[in-house]
Amino acid sequence: MSVLETAGTHGRGPSPEAARARVRRRYRAEKRFRAYGIISIVLALSFLAILFVTVIGKGYSAFTQTEILLPIQLDPAVLGIEGAPDEAKISSANYGAAVKAAIRAEFPEVSGRRDLRQLYELVSSSAGYELRALALKDPALIGTTRDVWVPASDDIDVLVKGHVSMTSAESDRRVNDRQIAWIKQLEDKGTIAQHFNTRFFVNGDSRQPEQAGILGAVVGSFLTLIVTLALAFPVGVMAAVYLEEFAPRNRFTDLIEVNINNLAAVPSIVFGLLGLAVFLGFFGLPRSAPLVGGMVLALIVLPTIIIAGRAALKTVPPSIREAALGMGASRMQMIAHHVLPLAMPGILTGTIIGMAHALGESAPLLMVGMVAFVVDVPHSIFDPATVLPVQVYMWADSPERAFIERTSAAIIVLLLFLFVMNSLAIFLRHKFERRW
Repeated sequence: MSVLETAGTHGRGPSPEAARARVRRRYRAEKRFRAYGIISIVLALSFLAILFVTVIGKGYSAFTQTEILLPIQLDPAVLGIEGAPDEAKISSANYGAAVKAAIRAEFPEVSGRRDLRQLYELVSSSAGYELRALALKDPALIGTTRDVWVPASDDIDVLVKGHVSMTSAESDRRVNDRQIAWIKQLEDKGTIAQHFNTRFFVNGDSRQPEQAGILGAVVGSFLTLIVTLALAFPVGVMAAVYLEEFAPRNRFTDLIEVNINNLAAVPSIVFGLLGLAVFLGFFGLPRSAPLVGGMVLALIVLPTIIIAGRAALKTVPPSIREAALGMGASRMQMIAHHVLPLAMPGILTGTIIGMAHALGESAPLLMVGMVAFVVDVPHSIFDPATVLPVQVYMWADSPERAFIERTSAAIIVLLLFLFVMNSLAIFLRHKFERRW
């Protein structure tokens, strides 16, 4: 009789069958746990794929814009320019009249006030501003006829892209049957086409979807993040160095550590209220400026940098410190020349992740006024500006159908920035990480 059988016989242990059954149960539990983990990963990847497919499916069409080719006569009489054209007269000329004359020439059979108004709606009302920019750039165009691709209106752009069916009932769309017939005539002539939408990347915000762009929001985000980094990085690193290398271990430092961890979990809108009350209300700093937005985001990022900095400093072996001190270095020299450079990859990784978090914030910036409608691209941290997440919020609230695709396109750009920043953090960690 074996030992297990003897033990089972005398009641001092499980029988072999019971032991094998328990082992089988453990194996089954392990398999179930692994299956749950795989299912969780598949679900997470599925939801992520659904998010990307939805956003890209709705937003990719915003990178093209429907345009109409018109032979536009820049006749001084039509433009309202009297005498020799100078810069002031060219700037104040009536370019909208030239666009209307060109579209009338394409459809000479159209007459009547109502029909002409519907005909003019094929072209964006901002086409005159683009003609003005061309004329200011090259004054020699005055008095000539040029073929110019002008943007179609947002309703025509949505229709041509297929977001609204041409075969649906006329009451269900904003473009009537006669306008659709005009569009088909332009398609037969080859004078209506979709081109790459450079306006989306070089323009600021606009009430007209076909003219709205993200440049102002991108520049505003960049200036805001510059202020955030300039404030949060040095303060966060110095705080981490002090708490990890100099601060005594007592109740006071324990309280500071607990509060730092708690600040990392505070809802971001609370920091926005703090910025509204202190930076705007008490100090009177400019509203809607990247300076104030960066200061608010610095408060949000600061706990992340401190926690990441302390974790990176802890990974440096004590032997590095002991060797530096043994060679006669002071405590400050030991930290500045040996410990901090070795911990810097981890600190930079945490900083980039914190900055990526700040890039996606919108609630605290809404509280400090960065939700304002800003057409001009900011040139300094004191100019009114908005940021990409707030731009997405504003466009999502717009009633025009064409803003839906631009909202998704702005989200694509924002996700691309976040992907680049997180990829940079991973690259820095793998390139400079030391394994002890």
